[in-house]
Amino acid sequence: MFSALPTPVLFTLFALAGAVVVAASVKATHLADIIADRTRMGEALAGGVILGGATSLSGVVVSVTAAAQGDASFAFSNAVGGIAAQTMFLALADLIYRRANLEHAAAEPANMFQAVMLLILLSLPIAAMSGPDIAYFGIHPVSIVLFLAYLAGVRLSAGVRERPMWQPVETRETRHDTPESAEEAEKPVARPATLFAALAVTMAMAGWIISQVGTQFIDRFALSSSLVGSLITAVVTSIPELVTTLVAVRRGALQLAVGGIIGGNTFDTLFLVFSDVAYRDGSLFHAVGMNDLYWLATGMLLTAILLGGLILRQREGPARIGIESLLMLVVYASAVAVEVTANG
Repeated sequence: MFSALPTPVLFTLFALAGAVVVAASVKATHLADIIADRTRMGEALAGGVILGGATSLSGVVVSVTAAAQGDASFAFSNAVGGIAAQTMFLALADLIYRRANLEHAAAEPANMFQAVMLLILLSLPIAAMSGPDIAYFGIHPVSIVLFLAYLAGVRLSAGVRERPMWQPVETRETRHDTPESAEEAEKPVARPATLFAALAVTMAMAGWIISQVGTQFIDRFALSSSLVGSLITAVVTSIPELVTTLVAVRRGALQLAVGGIIGGNTFDTLFLVFSDVAYRDGSLFHAVGMNDLYWLATGMLLTAILLGGLILRQREGPARIGIESLLMLVVYASAVAVEVTANG
């Protein structure tokens, strides 16, 4: 169907699908904050699990569709490229939060633990890629381990929030995660939860359109799957994370902003699990190339820098942003330059 469409129509569909994802994500951020208050889940956990998962659905659809069509590189690079882009978005959010360094003000043990979990989950695909080429029913054993590790991480993250073994040092810039009002916390959660689910389905449908148009870009313009996956579809499907992060920061929901990015990235590692299941020509991890591994390493490096910033908690850095934010911008820009040059 998409192959018969003129190129201008494809660009229009791509832009419209991206706009739908962005609009839905703005409303979803507000609803996630309400759900966090009414369920007493907390902004960090709600951002990581509910908001992060919902805004990642469009990206899931892109990767799974690409894998089902046999393009392992497209599926893999879309997943890991999105993780890198979304981590960099926190640096952009730091630019608009003028009171202090964002990582300083959003001190939260649950976010730090999720960053550690993300590094663990990202290391598993490297183990699979460097290990024996094995698959059972077309699924690599690491995919099962990754899925179970994600579930365990979500459960442990909830425990870290409910029963933290340490607390960050209090400063005048520390922003606490508290409901907007006691009355708000007592309201029913069914209606906002239903609306949130409808928005999530909408974002998933838009993701399918983006995946189909991305495939046409690869064919029509002779672009590499790695380039399209890591820098086009990954960035477009990651725009909801940018929008929700900026909206959350403007609302003062800093833990929701940071938790949404880290938790969304943690959920994004499941792209690889679902894609491995959808890819029917063997193990997905042994069908990708070094360019895809490059973006996986970039995502790990950016996550490690972010975790260092959450631990360091620098109040102010160069140009009023934290040194970790500056480093993330430099690393991501360098990675993009290398990718474009290599495929130029």
